[in-house]
Amino acid sequence: MTSAHGTAGARASRGPGRRPGQTETREAILGAARELFAEKGYDGASLRAIARAAGVDPALVHHFFGNKEGVFVEAMRFPIDPSVLLPHILAAPRERRGETIARVFLGVWEDPGRRPPLLAMLRSAMTNERAAALLREFIGSALFARAGAATDVPQLRLQAAAGQMIGLMILRYVVRVEPLASASEDELVELVAPVLQSYLG
Repeated sequence: MTSAHGTAGARASRGPGRRPGQTETREAILGAARELFAEKGYDGASLRAIARAAGVDPALVHHFFGNKEGVFVEAMRFPIDPSVLLPHILAAPRERRGETIARVFLGVWEDPGRRPPLLAMLRSAMTNERAAALLREFIGSALFARAGAATDVPQLRLQAAAGQMIGLMILRYVVRVEPLASASEDELVELVAPVLQSYLG
């Protein structure tokens, strides 16, 4: 039997019939959650802190999302569409795919609208198994499976190439090691493109 609270939550999740202000409140919570997950990771961001940052009562966070995992799943809609990025990479000549991958990765991370959810996902995956599972699921099914199906590159080599770029992103944007953090995009592409190309063959 569905509780009144559950029914209200289900209605709030649907667009039609939503009371004025509910959409704005929900988006404010998601925006605050993205920022806190990016800053503190999954375990470091509490529901109370999310509610405080959004300027709402914690009960509203429960009302819309149920629990912290529900907020995380909604907030961390991965800001990369493989159906757009992979064709762009695969369209490059084989001998330039390493360079193309480097530029695509850096282009995504340099986008200020995409970086916070990426940071949140990385930080959370380092400290929380649920977050790590979400990241594995996305990378495995949305990226590696599609890339493997479209090329003859073995999964191990694809994963090694991705690991190279993820490690670079962590050092550049999370740890902010200098001079890596302030190096230009062209400098980084020149450094890592040959390595990526060696993985891809």
